[in-house]
Amino acid sequence: QVQLVESGGGLVQAGGSLRLSCAASGRTFSSYFMGWFRQAPGKEREFVTAINWNEGSTYYADSVKGRFTISRDNAKNTVDLQMNSLKPEDTAIYYCAAAMAGTPLEHYYWGQGTQVTVSS
Repeated sequence: QVQLVESGGGLVQAGGSLRLSCAASGRTFSSYFMGWFRQAPGKEREFVTAINWNEGSTYYADSVKGRFTISRDNAKNTVDLQMNSLKPEDTAIYYCAAAMAGTPLEHYYWGQGTQVTVSS
């Protein structure tokens, strides 16, 4: 059974940094994309960033390019999200996700989420 467990959320002032981590287990993720989505109160869940587990190619939403960096550790089966220059609009619950290319969103594997709050 696939499990994704996030850690590292918290409260930070605008301009600060946080690092989120996602520990993945339950299968081999070699052909998967791993990534992060976020959902702010009253808004739809939105894509933040993803990484191809095999090739390491990365993808970012325009709103976080240049500020956020996704990385993976194949040996530890973890995916990290380094968030710098945080803004109040980054406040949301951040979810780790895993899926093969072309998988519908409703069939993604999801973590339980971790709260990130950025104060102004």
